[in-house]
Amino acid sequence: MVLEAAILYVKEGKQEQFENDFKEASQYISSIEGYIKHSLKKCIDKDNQYLLLVEWVSVEAHEIGFRKSPQYLKWKELLHHHYSPFPEVLHYEDISLE
Repeated sequence: MVLEAAILYVKEGKQEQFENDFKEASQYISSIEGYIKHSLKKCIDKDNQYLLLVEWVSVEAHEIGFRKSPQYLKWKELLHHHYSPFPEVLHYEDISLE
């Protein structure tokens, strides 16, 4: 499992519209092969900051399966105009603690 993480900075005053658009956009990401689950967290300390966490079976499921799909174009159309600046997206994997 790979965890995608992105800190999203939404333009001031656009948070409610972003949250509504995100609910609609969720159907597109969740339809992709290799998708496991996702969540969106709203920052308590900074009103326009969110944390997006998405679990994928692999980096390729995200980078190729999703980003090269028609669903990504719909996701992008709904969400990308809300960000300033555009978020850095990073991937994480579990490490053994034994």
